[in-house]
Amino acid sequence: MDKRSFLKASTALVAGTALSRLVACSPDKKPLSNWSGNLEYGTGNVFYPKTVEEVQAAVRQCDKVRALGSRHSFNRIADSTVNQISTRDLNKIVSLDKTAGTVTVEAGVKYGEVCQYLHENGFALHNLASLPHISIAGSIATATHGSGVKNGNLATQVIALEFVSGNGEVINLSAEKDGDVFYGAVVGLGGLGVVTKVTLQLEPTFNVQQVVYRNLPMQALENNFLDIMSSGYSVSLFTDWKNKNVNEVWIKSRAEAGVTPTIAPEFYGAKLAAQNMHPIEDQPAGNCTEQMGVPGPWFERLPHFKMGFTPSAGKELQSEYFVPLEHGYEAMMAMEKLHDKIAPHIFISEIRTIAADNLWLSPCYKRDAVALHTTWKQNWDGVMAVLPLIEEQLAPFGARPHWGKLFTLAPSVLQSRIEKLDDARKIFSQYDPQGKFRNEFLEVNLYPAS
Repeated sequence: MDKRSFLKASTALVAGTALSRLVACSPDKKPLSNWSGNLEYGTGNVFYPKTVEEVQAAVRQCDKVRALGSRHSFNRIADSTVNQISTRDLNKIVSLDKTAGTVTVEAGVKYGEVCQYLHENGFALHNLASLPHISIAGSIATATHGSGVKNGNLATQVIALEFVSGNGEVINLSAEKDGDVFYGAVVGLGGLGVVTKVTLQLEPTFNVQQVVYRNLPMQALENNFLDIMSSGYSVSLFTDWKNKNVNEVWIKSRAEAGVTPTIAPEFYGAKLAAQNMHPIEDQPAGNCTEQMGVPGPWFERLPHFKMGFTPSAGKELQSEYFVPLEHGYEAMMAMEKLHDKIAPHIFISEIRTIAADNLWLSPCYKRDAVALHTTWKQNWDGVMAVLPLIEEQLAPFGARPHWGKLFTLAPSVLQSRIEKLDDARKIFSQYDPQGKFRNEFLEVNLYPAS
């Protein structure tokens, strides 16, 4: 056997051994379910790589495959009928560059697992989602976000990205070196490959305090929407769409050391809560982050829910639509017209703001946005009947859905609202020319009907 043949055979043997080890991690071949249990994936063939090399081996052996993060998506964006590669065991903090103020982590790390480490080393992320249980790469890929008129979504923290492409190569992109290609790749929907590492921009650690006000009349938003949503570093409105009332206003503000803030007993007609609250009023507040104006580290206040507890309602469905910030109040009132159809099916709706960004597939691409999010009871038929009505009401505002949540928009309508879609498709083809990572969700929602 010549040297070239020997090397080829050795490589195949190593790849085969790695793949066998990965397959052995899911011997019963039972398909996984998503986080809330509303859907079961279409395959039980799930690989659990622990290294980039094992990711490469799995990708090269698969004709079709999808990456799987913390399984917090409510639709089939991460689904496959053939193979999935879970990033569960790619869960290490790779390096902290204190001089540059950056951290590099593996794709499967959850926000709640890295925040304490960053804080202890004097650093923070600019924002977090409402729950810290989600994986970093999965959140970035779908443009998941927190709140704040000046705060971009979580993907805007990314300054470099490593992924395994369709032919099994390791690709590294950065904002500094790759310009437009980078901005097209960050919110990638799993269409370029399997993300293995991300580098995030940090800032100095800071403290946050949060207070909750109850029963804000929606009428107060008509002339004060932007002022109310700008009243803190991060602001959320929670409503059940009953009686034209905002049940709770959560205001998270940076807390300056040595400064005792004045907390007003009223806020545009709403009353200061006398105890910690859950976004769903009849739920116990023990799962929620500390309120009552008590300062604490950023990662213990910016999320609504604590890492070690069940977030949100648990067994639920979720939808979310993004509209331009300047139409936030109008969009709320358009949705409110459906209150009698919405209210029976929901736990709560949350209204948040997100700053504009340059990420091609982000719902906030080049526009500040208001996100209208709803946590639904797990009544599939009822929810799916209401979503088209909401989408019709929000159509005048060019509403775009959250990529990981439920929606029923016609693909042609959705595609017409994505300015850089053609360019995004070209990048997908560049790194995945055989369409290895294209599942039904991507085919239907991103590509013209054949």
